Amino acid sequence: MGDVELRHLRTMAAIAEEGTFGRAATRLGYTQSSVSQQIAALEKAVGGAVFDRPGGPRPVRITPLGEVVLAHGRDLLTKAAALADAVDRFRAGSGRIDIGTFQGVTNLILPAVVRRLLDEHPGCDIRLFEVAPEEPQIGDLDLLFYDGRIEGDVEHVELLDEPYLLVAGIGAYPDGPVGVELLDGAPMVAWPPTFHQRWLERALAGDGARPRIVFRTTGHEAILSMVRAGIGSAVLPWLALHGADVWSDDRLSIHQLQPSPARTLYLHWPAHRTRSPLAARAIDIAVEAADELADKM
Repeated sequence: MGDVELRHLRTMAAIAEEGTFGRAATRLGYTQSSVSQQIAALEKAVGGAVFDRPGGPRPVRITPLGEVVLAHGRDLLTKAAALADAVDRFRAGSGRIDIGTFQGVTNLILPAVVRRLLDEHPGCDIRLFEVAPEEPQIGDLDLLFYDGRIEGDVEHVELLDEPYLLVAGIGAYPDGPVGVELLDGAPMVAWPPTFHQRWLERALAGDGARPRIVFRTTGHEAILSMVRAGIGSAVLPWLALHGADVWSDDRLSIHQLQPSPARTLYLHWPAHRTRSPLAARAIDIAVEAADELADKM
Protein backbone atom coordinates (compact mmCIF):
# COMPACT_ATOMS: atom_id res chain seq x y z
CA MET A 1 0.00 0.00 0.00
CA GLY A 2 1.26 3.47 -0.86
CA ASP A 3 1.38 6.51 1.40
CA VAL A 4 -2.03 7.78 2.57
CA GLU A 5 -2.30 11.50 3.28
CA LEU A 6 -4.49 12.97 6.01
CA ARG A 7 -6.09 15.44 3.58
CA HIS A 8 -7.25 12.50 1.46
CA LEU A 9 -8.82 10.84 4.51
CA ARG A 10 -10.44 14.12 5.54
CA THR A 11 -11.93 14.45 2.06
CA MET A 12 -13.16 10.86 2.11
CA ALA A 13 -14.88 11.40 5.46
CA ALA A 14 -16.57 14.55 4.15
CA ILE A 15 -17.89 12.67 1.08
CA ALA A 16 -19.20 9.84 3.26
CA GLU A 17 -21.02 12.34 5.47
CA GLU A 18 -22.32 14.62 2.69
CA GLY A 19 -23.21 11.90 0.17
CA THR A 20 -21.79 13.57 -2.95
CA PHE A 21 -18.48 14.90 -4.15
CA GLY A 22 -20.06 18.28 -4.87
CA ARG A 23 -21.42 18.84 -1.36
CA ALA A 24 -18.15 17.63 0.15
CA ALA A 25 -16.25 20.11 -2.03
CA THR A 26 -18.49 22.96 -0.83
CA ARG A 27 -18.00 21.97 2.81
CA LEU A 28 -14.21 21.74 2.48
CA GLY A 29 -13.80 24.80 0.29
CA TYR A 30 -12.34 22.77 -2.62
CA THR A 31 -13.33 22.49 -6.25
CA GLN A 32 -15.11 19.29 -7.20
CA SER A 33 -12.24 18.33 -9.49
CA SER A 34 -9.82 18.70 -6.55
CA VAL A 35 -11.99 16.36 -4.48
CA SER A 36 -12.03 13.83 -7.31
CA GLN A 37 -8.24 14.02 -7.64
CA GLN A 38 -7.75 13.44 -3.92
CA ILE A 39 -10.01 10.38 -3.92
CA ALA A 40 -8.23 9.06 -7.00
CA ALA A 41 -4.90 9.45 -5.17
CA LEU A 42 -6.32 7.69 -2.12
CA GLU A 43 -7.66 4.81 -4.21
CA LYS A 44 -4.27 4.45 -5.88
CA ALA A 45 -2.60 4.32 -2.45
CA VAL A 46 -4.94 1.64 -1.03
CA GLY A 47 -5.18 -0.33 -4.27
CA GLY A 48 -8.91 -0.19 -4.96
CA ALA A 49 -12.08 1.87 -5.14
CA VAL A 50 -13.39 3.37 -1.92
CA PHE A 51 -16.62 4.70 -3.46
CA ASP A 52 -19.06 3.44 -6.08
CA ARG A 53 -20.05 6.43 -8.23
CA PRO A 54 -23.55 6.08 -9.75
CA GLY A 55 -23.21 9.41 -11.52
CA GLY A 56 -25.53 12.42 -11.59
CA PRO A 57 -27.04 13.78 -8.37
CA ARG A 58 -27.43 10.35 -6.78
CA PRO A 59 -25.38 9.77 -3.58
CA VAL A 60 -22.16 7.81 -3.83
CA ARG A 61 -21.92 4.47 -2.04
CA ILE A 62 -18.94 3.44 0.03
CA THR A 63 -17.34 0.13 -0.93
CA PRO A 64 -16.33 -2.61 1.54
CA LEU A 65 -12.71 -1.50 1.10
CA GLY A 66 -13.84 2.07 1.66
CA GLU A 67 -15.50 1.11 4.95
CA VAL A 68 -12.21 -0.31 6.21
CA VAL A 69 -10.26 2.74 5.09
CA LEU A 70 -12.82 5.15 6.56
CA ALA A 71 -12.97 3.42 9.95
CA HIS A 72 -9.19 3.54 10.40
CA GLY A 73 -8.99 6.93 8.71
CA ARG A 74 -11.29 8.52 11.24
CA ASP A 75 -9.10 7.17 14.05
CA LEU A 76 -6.07 8.74 12.37
CA LEU A 77 -7.88 12.06 11.94
CA THR A 78 -8.81 12.07 15.64
CA LYS A 79 -5.21 11.38 16.61
CA ALA A 80 -4.00 14.06 14.20
CA ALA A 81 -6.33 16.59 15.85
CA ALA A 82 -4.96 15.58 19.26
CA LEU A 83 -1.43 16.00 17.93
CA ALA A 84 -2.24 19.47 16.60
CA ASP A 85 -3.69 20.42 19.99
CA ALA A 86 -0.58 19.12 21.76
CA VAL A 87 1.65 21.16 19.44
CA ASP A 88 -0.48 24.25 20.13
CA ARG A 89 -0.01 23.67 23.86
CA PHE A 90 3.75 23.29 23.40
CA ARG A 91 4.00 26.49 21.40
CA ALA A 92 1.85 28.34 23.95
CA GLY A 93 4.18 27.19 26.74
CA SER A 94 3.00 28.68 30.02
CA GLY A 95 0.57 30.95 28.19
CA ARG A 96 -2.38 28.51 28.13
CA ILE A 97 -4.23 26.64 30.85
CA ASP A 98 -7.42 24.54 30.67
CA ILE A 99 -9.42 24.43 33.93
CA GLY A 100 -12.43 22.28 34.74
CA THR A 101 -14.87 23.68 37.28
CA PHE A 102 -18.32 23.36 38.82
CA GLN A 103 -20.71 25.94 40.27
CA GLY A 104 -19.43 26.03 43.84
CA VAL A 105 -15.88 27.14 43.04
CA THR A 106 -17.04 29.33 40.15
CA ASN A 107 -18.48 31.79 42.67
CA LEU A 108 -15.35 32.71 44.63
CA ILE A 109 -12.25 30.53 44.30
CA LEU A 110 -12.03 30.38 40.52
CA PRO A 111 -12.49 34.16 39.98
CA ALA A 112 -9.58 34.75 42.36
CA VAL A 113 -7.42 32.32 40.38
CA VAL A 114 -8.36 33.83 37.02
CA ARG A 115 -7.93 37.43 38.21
CA ARG A 116 -4.48 36.88 39.71
CA LEU A 117 -3.23 34.82 36.76
CA LEU A 118 -4.28 37.58 34.37
CA ASP A 119 -2.63 40.19 36.59
CA GLU A 120 0.63 38.23 36.72
CA HIS A 121 0.54 36.92 33.12
CA PRO A 122 -1.31 39.48 30.96
CA GLY A 123 -2.61 37.91 27.78
CA CYS A 124 -2.42 34.31 29.02
CA ASP A 125 -4.99 31.97 27.51
CA ILE A 126 -7.31 30.67 30.27
CA ARG A 127 -9.95 28.20 29.07
CA LEU A 128 -12.74 27.15 31.43
CA PHE A 129 -14.88 24.02 31.14
CA GLU A 130 -17.93 22.97 33.19
CA VAL A 131 -17.51 19.38 34.40
CA ALA A 132 -20.28 16.82 34.83
CA PRO A 133 -20.62 16.20 38.59
CA GLU A 134 -21.76 12.59 38.11
CA GLU A 135 -18.64 11.41 36.24
CA PRO A 136 -15.85 14.01 36.43
CA GLN A 137 -12.97 13.26 34.05
CA ILE A 138 -9.74 15.24 33.93
CA GLY A 139 -8.97 14.20 30.34
CA ASP A 140 -6.85 16.89 28.67
CA LEU A 141 -7.50 19.47 31.38
CA ASP A 142 -4.56 20.98 33.23
CA LEU A 143 -6.55 21.43 36.46
CA LEU A 144 -9.91 20.22 37.73
CA PHE A 145 -11.83 21.55 40.72
CA TYR A 146 -14.22 19.02 42.26
CA ASP A 147 -15.89 18.39 45.62
CA GLY A 148 -14.44 14.92 46.05
CA ARG A 149 -11.66 12.69 44.81
CA ILE A 150 -11.71 11.57 41.20
CA GLU A 151 -10.52 8.34 39.63
CA GLY A 152 -7.46 7.98 37.43
CA ASP A 153 -3.79 8.88 37.39
CA VAL A 154 -4.15 12.24 39.13
CA GLU A 155 -2.61 14.21 41.96
CA HIS A 156 -4.61 16.52 44.19
CA VAL A 157 -4.56 19.08 46.94
CA GLU A 158 -7.35 19.52 49.50
CA LEU A 159 -8.59 23.11 49.40
CA LEU A 160 -11.19 23.39 52.17
CA ASP A 161 -14.05 21.73 54.00
CA GLU A 162 -17.21 23.66 53.15
CA PRO A 163 -20.17 23.38 55.54
CA TYR A 164 -23.81 23.53 54.52
CA LEU A 165 -25.85 26.10 56.45
CA LEU A 166 -29.54 26.49 57.18
CA VAL A 167 -31.18 29.60 55.70
CA ALA A 168 -34.61 30.51 57.06
CA GLY A 169 -36.93 33.42 57.55
CA ILE A 170 -36.48 35.61 60.61
CA GLY A 171 -37.89 33.88 63.68
CA ALA A 172 -38.43 30.51 62.00
CA TYR A 173 -35.79 28.94 64.30
CA PRO A 174 -34.22 30.09 67.57
CA ASP A 175 -30.98 32.00 67.27
CA GLY A 176 -27.82 29.92 67.17
CA PRO A 177 -27.11 26.41 65.88
CA VAL A 178 -30.07 24.24 64.88
CA GLY A 179 -30.23 20.50 65.42
CA VAL A 180 -30.66 18.65 62.11
CA GLU A 181 -33.55 16.64 63.60
CA LEU A 182 -35.64 19.85 63.68
CA LEU A 183 -35.69 19.78 59.86
CA ASP A 184 -37.56 16.48 59.79
CA GLY A 185 -40.86 17.19 58.03
CA ALA A 186 -40.14 20.92 57.85
CA PRO A 187 -41.01 22.76 54.59
CA MET A 188 -37.92 23.30 52.48
CA VAL A 189 -36.92 24.78 49.13
CA ALA A 190 -34.23 22.83 47.27
CA TRP A 191 -32.48 22.21 44.02
CA PRO A 192 -33.88 19.59 41.65
CA PRO A 193 -32.48 16.10 42.42
CA THR A 194 -29.02 16.78 40.96
CA PHE A 195 -25.94 14.81 42.00
CA HIS A 196 -25.09 17.27 44.77
CA GLN A 197 -28.70 17.67 45.98
CA ARG A 198 -29.15 13.90 46.22
CA TRP A 199 -25.95 13.70 48.27
CA LEU A 200 -27.19 16.44 50.62
CA GLU A 201 -30.61 14.86 51.14
CA ARG A 202 -29.00 11.51 51.89
CA ALA A 203 -26.69 13.21 54.41
CA LEU A 204 -29.66 14.88 56.15
CA ALA A 205 -31.61 11.63 56.18
CA GLY A 206 -28.63 9.87 57.76
CA ASP A 207 -28.89 12.34 60.64
CA GLY A 208 -32.62 11.78 61.03
CA ALA A 209 -34.05 14.63 58.93
CA ARG A 210 -36.29 14.20 55.89
CA PRO A 211 -37.53 17.71 55.12
CA ARG A 212 -40.77 18.19 53.18
CA ILE A 213 -39.62 19.64 49.86
CA VAL A 214 -42.27 22.18 48.87
CA PHE A 215 -40.51 23.61 45.81
CA ARG A 216 -37.49 22.75 43.70
CA THR A 217 -35.71 25.27 41.49
CA THR A 218 -32.28 25.81 40.00
CA GLY A 219 -29.98 28.57 41.18
CA HIS A 220 -29.11 29.63 44.70
CA GLU A 221 -30.61 33.09 44.21
CA ALA A 222 -33.94 31.59 43.14
CA ILE A 223 -33.95 29.38 46.25
CA LEU A 224 -33.13 32.34 48.50
CA SER A 225 -35.96 34.33 46.92
CA MET A 226 -38.42 31.58 47.85
CA VAL A 227 -37.07 31.51 51.42
CA ARG A 228 -37.56 35.29 51.63
CA ALA A 229 -41.12 34.78 50.39
CA GLY A 230 -41.75 32.51 53.39
CA ILE A 231 -42.56 29.14 51.81
CA GLY A 232 -39.77 27.26 53.57
CA SER A 233 -36.15 27.16 54.61
CA ALA A 234 -33.13 25.91 52.61
CA VAL A 235 -29.83 24.17 53.24
CA LEU A 236 -27.10 25.63 51.02
CA PRO A 237 -23.28 25.53 50.85
CA TRP A 238 -21.30 28.30 52.52
CA LEU A 239 -19.68 29.49 49.29
CA ALA A 240 -23.06 30.11 47.68
CA LEU A 241 -24.28 32.08 50.68
CA HIS A 242 -21.08 34.09 51.00
CA GLY A 243 -21.29 35.05 47.33
CA ALA A 244 -24.89 36.21 47.82
CA ASP A 245 -24.00 38.19 50.99
CA VAL A 246 -27.03 36.83 52.86
CA TRP A 247 -25.68 37.82 56.29
CA SER A 248 -26.64 41.44 55.59
CA ASP A 249 -30.20 40.50 54.54
CA ASP A 250 -32.61 41.43 57.36
CA ARG A 251 -35.24 39.02 56.00
CA LEU A 252 -33.05 35.94 56.49
CA SER A 253 -31.45 34.13 59.41
CA ILE A 254 -28.40 31.88 58.97
CA HIS A 255 -27.80 28.91 61.25
CA GLN A 256 -25.12 26.29 61.68
CA LEU A 257 -26.48 22.78 61.66
CA GLN A 258 -25.63 20.18 64.31
CA PRO A 259 -24.30 17.86 63.02
CA SER A 260 -23.25 19.88 60.01
CA PRO A 261 -23.19 18.31 56.53
CA ALA A 262 -20.02 19.36 54.73
CA ARG A 263 -18.18 18.66 51.52
CA THR A 264 -14.45 18.78 50.79
CA LEU A 265 -13.25 20.76 47.78
CA TYR A 266 -10.20 19.43 45.92
CA LEU A 267 -8.03 20.62 43.06
CA HIS A 268 -6.73 17.83 40.76
CA TRP A 269 -4.14 17.68 37.99
CA PRO A 270 -2.72 14.86 35.80
CA ALA A 271 0.06 12.97 37.52
CA HIS A 272 1.71 11.90 34.26
CA ARG A 273 2.01 15.38 32.75
CA THR A 274 4.63 17.99 33.54
CA ARG A 275 2.89 21.01 35.03
CA SER A 276 3.45 24.28 33.21
CA PRO A 277 4.53 27.30 35.25
CA LEU A 278 1.02 28.70 34.75
CA ALA A 279 -0.63 25.55 36.14
CA ALA A 280 1.75 25.44 39.09
CA ARG A 281 1.01 29.09 39.86
CA ALA A 282 -2.75 28.48 39.57
CA ILE A 283 -2.50 25.71 42.18
CA ASP A 284 -0.68 28.04 44.59
CA ILE A 285 -3.26 30.79 44.07
CA ALA A 286 -6.16 28.37 44.59
CA VAL A 287 -4.67 27.16 47.88
CA GLU A 288 -4.16 30.76 49.06
CA ALA A 289 -7.71 31.74 48.06
CA ALA A 290 -9.14 28.68 49.82
CA ASP A 291 -7.16 29.48 52.99
CA GLU A 292 -8.57 33.01 53.00
CA LEU A 293 -12.12 31.66 52.63
CA ALA A 294 -11.55 29.10 55.38
CA ASP A 295 -10.53 31.93 57.73
CA LYS A 296 -13.80 33.73 56.94
CA MET A 297 -15.80 30.58 57.67
